[in-house]
Amino acid sequence: MSKTTTTYKTPRPMTPEAIEKAARADRDSQPLTEADLKRMKRTPQAKIIRRALELTQEEFAARYHIPLGTLRDWEQGRAEPDQPTRAYLTLIARDPDHANRVLNPRPR
Repeated sequence: MSKTTTTYKTPRPMTPEAIEKAARADRDSQPLTEADLKRMKRTPQAKIIRRALELTQEEFAARYHIPLGTLRDWEQGRAEPDQPTRAYLTLIARDPDHANRVLNPRPR
């Protein structure tokens, strides 16, 4: 049995210019243009909204009447909210107190 020796060379780090050049050379993965970014729609993300409100999953789900399992699926990427639910999440993100008052009125 013969022994072989393998030497590994440490790759040189790429400069930001080299990274940009390599990225632009890939026809299948071109950077987004300003026009692309303008026509893309932002989708509200439940986890970001919930964390901004400093609520646990359980608190958020109870306050806004969302099944806990559904919320967890959205946050873990197993499911995505449909269009009406995205509108609902946008409402919560923009005015969480109003949404809470409407859904959970105080008894008189």
